[in-house]
Order: sequence, then C-alpha cells, then structure tokens
Amino acid sequence: MMGRWGRAAALWLLWWFAAAVPAAAQLLSLDTGTVTSTVAGQTRTAPLVLPYHWDREQAAQPGTARFDLPFRLPGRPDVPWGVYIPRVGSVFELRVNGELLRVHGDMAQPNGADYAKSPRYLIVPAQLLHAGENLIEIRIRADTGRRAGLSRVTLGPSDEVLRLYSRSYAARFTGSVLLVGFSAVVAAIAFALWLTQFDVNAAGGRRREGLYLWAALAEFCWALRVADGAIVSPPLPWIAWGMLMTACYSGWAASAMLFCHHVAGWHRSRHVRWMYAAMATMFVGSIACCWVSLTQADPRWLTGWLAMELVGVGLYIACFAVAAVRRPNLSRVLVALAAVLTVVVALRDLLVIRLSDNYGDTTWVRYTSVFFGIALLAIVIRRFRHASTQAHELLGTLAARVADREAELAVTYARLAEVGREQARTHERERILRDMHDGVGSHISAAIHQLQSGQASRTALLRTLRDSLDQLKLSIDSIHLPAGDVGALLAALRYRLAPRLRASEINLEWAVEELPSVAQLDAPAMRQLQFLLFEVISNVMQHASASLLRIEAQVLGGRVRLRAIDNGVGFDATLPPRALQQRALAIGARLAIESRPGRTVVELQFA
Repeated sequence: MMGRWGRAAALWLLWWFAAAVPAAAQLLSLDTGTVTSTVAGQTRTAPLVLPYHWDREQAAQPGTARFDLPFRLPGRPDVPWGVYIPRVGSVFELRVNGELLRVHGDMAQPNGADYAKSPRYLIVPAQLLHAGENLIEIRIRADTGRRAGLSRVTLGPSDEVLRLYSRSYAARFTGSVLLVGFSAVVAAIAFALWLTQFDVNAAGGRRREGLYLWAALAEFCWALRVADGAIVSPPLPWIAWGMLMTACYSGWAASAMLFCHHVAGWHRSRHVRWMYAAMATMFVGSIACCWVSLTQADPRWLTGWLAMELVGVGLYIACFAVAAVRRPNLSRVLVALAAVLTVVVALRDLLVIRLSDNYGDTTWVRYTSVFFGIALLAIVIRRFRHASTQAHELLGTLAARVADREAELAVTYARLAEVGREQARTHERERILRDMHDGVGSHISAAIHQLQSGQASRTALLRTLRDSLDQLKLSIDSIHLPAGDVGALLAALRYRLAPRLRASEINLEWAVEELPSVAQLDAPAMRQLQFLLFEVISNVMQHASASLLRIEAQVLGGRVRLRAIDNGVGFDATLPPRALQQRALAIGARLAIESRPGRTVVELQFA
C-alpha cells in the first residue's frame, strides 16, 4: 500500500515539474549589461550587474542613469511579451530596441513622483522583438533618500510574467491598501474607546484610559506610514514628506511602547515621566536625523539613528516580555508576542533594506501591525467580558441586597402597621373615655349635683340620667359607624332616642332619603355630627315643649342637607348655642337656625 502511494506521489511531482519547467524556461532574467550614470554633472559608464542600488553606488546623490540590458532571442515571439520589474525609479522610461514603450514621471523634475514603491509590469508587443540581439534600455532619475535604482528585470510571455507581477503587486500594493484599512479601523475603534471609557481611581476620580489613546495613535501613524506605499505623488515636497513618514514610523514605535507600558501597568509608576521623555526624544531625534539625511544627501544619519532606536526598543521589549512571563495574562502575552515578532522583523528590515546592497525587497514590518491590532481587539473583548461579568455579579448582588432590603422593609412595615393599629386602638379608647367624660361624665356630675342640692325633682334627675345613658350608648355606636355614612348615623340616633321621644309624648316624623357618602366626614367628624344632632334632639325634648319632631335628610344640588323641625315654643335664633356652632365648624358644615313660636328649624348642609 505504501509503495503504491509513493509511486503516485512521485508521478505527481514529475508531472508538476514537467509543467513548470517549460514555463520557467521561457522567462528571461536580465541582470547584466552596462550603466551610464550622471551625478553632479559627471557621466561615467560601467559594467552592470543587477540589482543596482543607487544610494549605495552613488552615495545617495541625486542624478540620472541609463541601463542597457541586451538579450538574445532565437526567433520573434508569436504572442506579446511582458516585462516585470520589482523595483525601478524614482521615475523611469523604458525602450525596447529603441522604441519608447512607457514613461513614468517627469525625468526633468526632481523630487516629484516616486514610482519605485510598487512593482511595474509592461506589455511588449511581439513586433518590437526580433530574432538575435535585442536591447532593453531603462532610464531613471534618482532622488535622494527614495531608494532609487533598478532590480532584476524579468522578460517573457505576458501570461507568465503577469503571474509573477500579480503576486508581487498583491503583496506590496494591495496588501498595503488592506493594511491601511485595517489600521484605520483599529485606530478609529481605539479612539472611540478612549473617548467613552473611563478609569475610576481609588479616590473616585475619572480619567480616560490612556491605553486606548496610545493604541489609536500607533495605528493611525502606521496607517499613514503604510499608505505611503500606494502614494506615487506625495501632497508635500519630498523633504517634508520624507520627514512626515519618518515621524509616522517613530510615532508608531513610541506609541506602541507606551501602549505596552499601559498593558504592563507601569504607567501608574511615578517614574513614568522618564518614559515619556525617552519617547519624545526618540520621536524628535528621528525627525531631526531624517532632515539631515535628506538635506545633506547622507542616509547614514537616519540609518544610525534608526539602529539605535531599534536597540532601545529591543531592550524595552525584552523587559516587557520578561514581565509578561513572570506575571502572565492574556493581554500581556499577546502584546509581548506581537512586540517580539515586530522587533525581529524590524531587525531583518534594517539589515536587508538599509545595511545590505540588496535591492527590490520590501519591508516586512508593515505586516506586524496586524498582530498589534489583534492584540488590542483581544484586550478590548477581554475587558468587556470582564466588565460584563462584573455587571452580572453586581446585578446579582444588588438583587440580593434589594430582596434583603425588601424583606427588612416588609418586617418594618408590619411592625409599623401593628404600631399604627395599636395607636388607633389607643386613640379609640382615649376617644371613648373622652366622650364618656365629656358627655356621660358631665351628665352624671349634673345628676350628683342635683341630688346634693336636694332641689331637683325626680323627673329632672331621671332625665339627666337618661341623657347620660343615651350618650354612653351613642358613644359605643360611633365605634362601628362607617366614615361618611350619614344615613347609618341617623338610623342609630333614631334607634336610641325613639323610646325617649315616645316617653316625652313627641311624635317623630322620619323623612330621610337614601344619601351618598360624604367624603369630608371621617371618623372624628362623624362623632362630632352625632353629638351635634343628639344635642339638637335633646334640646327639643327638654326645652321646646314640642309635640312633633321632623327629621329630614335629602340631596339638593349635589349637597346633603339635614333638618330638624319641631313645633315647640322656639327661642332667640340670634343667639344659637355655642356648642352647635363649634361642632358645625369642626365638621365643615354650614349651620342655619330659624325659630319662632310653633316652628324651629335647625339645618346642616354639607358641600
């Protein structure tokens, strides 16, 4: 079985090589020829072996060059060919066998466009090529500090060359655009979090989370720095633009380190001001060295500063990684991994791009920003999950506290209700005692006084004692009277006083309609009304010498009206009994009295 699988794998590899070798064999790699360069007015011609790094060969001085790349063909191709150049510029023009094929930029305008940032692909019509010797001529104009030059040139059938170009274009241009979008989104998210999220200290003060601010600045700087790879014609003069790109690079490094500082929790240290000073020095120093390098055409200043900067960043990241190992958590470990990987890749870029003679390669460090973005998003998710867990725990604790508080309040309310009921009973007892003292007690005292004087008749003494007994019964009845029920009150009076009226030979006429409840008559007011009516009826029995008493109760105009009418001797209505006036005022009723011999009317009207 294993032998069969091995033979199948071998056949597949042979087929793949058979398909790949002919295609590769058709591609020509042009890397030798001659170069004619003009720098500071001096022109010289020399043999050429590509790649040609202008800053290395010409000490970063501006100038122009012509590259002659001869090649031989066995015959004229039947299909269009293509030219793939990984890197060429700053600006260039290309000729095939003397025919101008493409011009990118103005050869006479220094420090203008820069076409060396992305790979180039040109279609060569088949009629421009012929059997035997052919020549590709490439002219460039090189600007200081823009990594001008020419990489190896690949020539062949357009389909095959386009495939190589597409891979390189996707890695350098399309990848840069995607990275810019990713960094911009992460920067916007981090900045929004910085605006909305606050850190509450022990004293209760609120301040914004610096971690999100430095993450936003780092991603913004990096988005602008990577976007340079897609900008052929910068909106600023070259020196200003070059300084801005260096500022973005150092700003990204400084902000990323301060981001790490917050992740590690070191920003709370009183020595954090030294960290800010170091980052400011790194930022300003890189801009100054870039200015010197571009104005003096000496890239060693910027290269040396970036090397020192990389050493400092590497030492800091090493300390951060050690701290992450000693006190690990998800945030520190992710950021430490991203930082270590970034330092390693940045070291590779420094060696390949700035220190070696290699030309055509692109930086790798641009892609490591993705790991910082992922680490930031992981930190945000972790913090929100932690906050959500705390919120759920807080809600659970709060619910338990609320339940406990509700139970305590229920117990307290029950106690207060019991106290209220006890107070009501106490007040009711006090009222009964007070009523007995004011009513029954006064009548008994009057009876005692009558007995002691020896002048009262038996009839007067009996009347006083009966009034006392009726007062006691009415006081007991008032305990059960519903508030506002005037009809029930009148019925109780009739029940208690009708026997005495008959004994006094007074006829009772009862004209009481069904009455609504009177809202203003609560329990105390009902007792006041009871005593008021009792006093009116007692006066009729004792002083009026009447033979008829009519009790009326009706509703007129939405108001309840009570009337007691007798046919007695009457009295002076201009001097009504004070007790009646006081009780009527206490219950909010209007009292009206009219009296003449044969007709006395006492009227009460409620709102």
